[in-house]
Amino acid sequence: MRKGFFLVCGVAVMASLPTAGGKGQAATTAWTASACGAEPTMPSMDVSSVEHYNASVDKATAYEKAARAYNSCVARTANKEETAISNEAREKIAHIHEGSAAVQKRIAANFSRMTATLKTGSSKFGGASH
Repeated sequence: MRKGFFLVCGVAVMASLPTAGGKGQAATTAWTASACGAEPTMPSMDVSSVEHYNASVDKATAYEKAARAYNSCVARTANKEETAISNEAREKIAHIHEGSAAVQKRIAANFSRMTATLKTGSSKFGGASH
């Protein structure tokens, strides 16, 4: 009976693990980690007798091992893909930021030149304002 208690605790821990990917994909298509193979299927449990219970504990233990390995693969794969997307986005953002900063710098320089030219003109004409 003690083995079953620990198994239930292990399953509860697995259920509380965060999932990779979140809501980044459209609701109509779910992301999958095809390199990880098929997700293990939860076995059926039969606790109608001691023999069936013990067999169910063994099936659950095997499932837990397979599910943990699969979950680790999915998390690694998702992290790798998310990082690649993030890096690509960072490069695109940097390109846009550089272009925007160059425009702002040119306009600031133009304002400085215009101000200097107008100041020179104002001094030339005795400081009269427009």
